[in-house]
Amino acid sequence: MRKKVVSLLTVMALAIATLAGCASSTDTNATTGTEAATEATDEAAADDAAVEETADAEEATEDAAQVTGVKAGFIFLHDENSTYDLNFLNAAKEACEKLGIEYLIKTNIPEGQECYDAACELADAGCDFIFADSFGHEDYIIEAAKEYPDIQFSHATGTKAHTENLSNYHNAFASIYDGRYLAGIAAGMKLNEMIDNGDITADQAKIGYVGAYTYAEVISGYTSFFLGARSVCPTATMEVTFTGSWYDETAEKEGANKLIEDGCVLISQHADSMGAPTACETAGVPDVSYNGSTASACPNTFLVSSRVNWEPYFEYAMTCVANGNAIDTDWCGNLETGSVELSELGSCAAEGTQEAIDAAKADIIAGNLHVFDISTFTVEGKTLDSYEADVDTDADYTPDHEVVVDGYFHESGEGFRSAPYFNVQIDGITLLDTAF
Repeated sequence: MRKKVVSLLTVMALAIATLAGCASSTDTNATTGTEAATEATDEAAADDAAVEETADAEEATEDAAQVTGVKAGFIFLHDENSTYDLNFLNAAKEACEKLGIEYLIKTNIPEGQECYDAACELADAGCDFIFADSFGHEDYIIEAAKEYPDIQFSHATGTKAHTENLSNYHNAFASIYDGRYLAGIAAGMKLNEMIDNGDITADQAKIGYVGAYTYAEVISGYTSFFLGARSVCPTATMEVTFTGSWYDETAEKEGANKLIEDGCVLISQHADSMGAPTACETAGVPDVSYNGSTASACPNTFLVSSRVNWEPYFEYAMTCVANGNAIDTDWCGNLETGSVELSELGSCAAEGTQEAIDAAKADIIAGNLHVFDISTFTVEGKTLDSYEADVDTDADYTPDHEVVVDGYFHESGEGFRSAPYFNVQIDGITLLDTAF
């Protein structure tokens, strides 16, 4: 067991209203990006700065014992400068303060042994519930869960909870493909406006997409976005480039510029910096961001953003811990639970966009519209009437579950696991690189 000194920090005022202002919108006394990056490699600094405790923790402790009896710990890959991690940071803070419980936060924790060490430090600091937010954290969180069987561990985007069979280890995600699809409708409506205005021809309705890795999570995301766009703009096509990193502002900006130079007239992304949005603002190209609005930094080009709202899951899981109830092995939120959200539309959105989104959202909730309806796409010119996906993850990605049932591909939240497993390359989407 590791015993670490936990430092008390002031409350983090993390503003999600604009991703461009992530660094400047945080409390001046909160851990800076530079300090946190040092923490990840310097254990001594980690003791003082990588662990954050809310300023009102002492006041909350008494209430926590009365309300929940839970102390929570969070492990994040980056800090508030990452749109992805900022989304988690805000949700963790809001959920814990709503429940009146004490919480600790570790930022800039790499996908390596540092994650296991961070989890052990949080466990030894008295945390009853520990959560990690990045795909590559999973094996290290599982290791910690085995060492601390009396502590509940959860992990976002993970794939192994249902096969590990640990009562204290859980995976969580949301049907973000629904949100991506709805954001795609905004993109398709913008393409139609550009066609109607004579800015482009119908065959020039090409979308560019900056992705991090060729993981199923990213493939599911850009495919659902494309299907949403094509549902209202049938001539839409897409090119995708990958950076090989979740957060690399230079690579993401270069990727967006490459796509724009190749004739893409609208850009979206599954990467976590402001690289792609700022490239679009400079070039005057409409952009659909992820995990929060970029309207303040990119007022002329921001269309809409989708995100997973993690607050409902945190409230659910920590309440389970408080009440001694089991946490779902695989939990998947959706539009109805408030776990999948869209931002307000940007000023450059086409007329009628909100109405189109609202109608599709209602159909999804009612079960009348399925994002991966096999009648809406082809694979090498053929209908995908059967597909076995790698649901029970193994090193060779061996297919093990038939996932095309009742006319559509049943993605995460449809009875299998919470994390995405859609990895099909459909017609209309061209991958410019596949090295990652």
